Amino acid sequence: MPTTTPHDAVFKQFLSDPDTARDFLDIHLPPALHDVCDLSTLRLEPNGFIEPDLSAYYSDILYSVETRGAPGYVYCLIEHQSTPDKLMAFRLMRYCLAAMQSHLLKGHDGLPLVVPLLFYHGRQSPYPYSTHWFDLFVQPELATRLYNQPFPLVDVTVIPDEQILQHKRVALLELVQKHIRQRDMMELIDKLSLLLKLGTCSQTQVEALVNYMLQTGDTAEPKALLHELAHISPQYKELVVTIADRLREAARQEGRQEGRQEGRLEGRQEGRQEGRQEGIEKGIEKGIAKGIHEGVRQVAHKMLANGIAPQTVMQLTGLTEQELDQLRH
Repeated sequence: MPTTTPHDAVFKQFLSDPDTARDFLDIHLPPALHDVCDLSTLRLEPNGFIEPDLSAYYSDILYSVETRGAPGYVYCLIEHQSTPDKLMAFRLMRYCLAAMQSHLLKGHDGLPLVVPLLFYHGRQSPYPYSTHWFDLFVQPELATRLYNQPFPLVDVTVIPDEQILQHKRVALLELVQKHIRQRDMMELIDKLSLLLKLGTCSQTQVEALVNYMLQTGDTAEPKALLHELAHISPQYKELVVTIADRLREAARQEGRQEGRQEGRLEGRQEGRQEGRQEGIEKGIEKGIAKGIHEGVRQVAHKMLANGIAPQTVMQLTGLTEQELDQLRH
């Protein structure tokens, strides 16, 4: 926490008292907000809600107050300043967002209004900087348009496939992720063929996408899918064959191990020969699944080594943050 000055100390001594704060807000709250706030419900809140990277900037005073007419809360954030700060509007915005996050962590599912009030008594008068955070941007007008409307949304679930096919280097990713939960990947083979033949994706990207389809997608026949991918995209044939070989070898090894174990167990009950055979078949199935997962882990490790962002790696491979941490160590 920052060093407390005499200015801060006396300010907090007064404004930490709810009755004093009630008078302060009764006088200084903007009329439109004053009308909806029931100041009789004023309650002092902990002010240490800032994230770790803001630990040096705890807010001075934070009060919550219930709204009139409808259930809800308004937070009044009162910040003391004896020296003007050009970026104060941005700091206040960060405090407001942190207060909203704290509110959500208490179990609420809607965002509260947070009213920042800056109390200033510096040598320079009047306060020399804007308290409108849009004025801090290099392009205030553009910032105002951006943050006063819904954020841009790329919803591939409603974009027609024909339009996605025109999306150049990102088309392959968008097409696969659009249909990953809805269709067998074999049904997309013609469109995948069209995009793969363009050769716009790197080997690493294609490898990640193929493993992603096998691990996460609804693919009834993984071998057939790999065969078709190798056939339709000669430039990636070696890569796809390598993935297939890796899965086959992993399945073979896992199948032997699982088969021996399950064959022994089931053989005692239904006969050694039948148990061994059924155990081997089940083991091969499990081995294929584990082989796919191991292939995905290898791709993820390679992507991390190439400097690809962990969030992107998780999105493409389906691995969790914990699994990525294991790959790093």
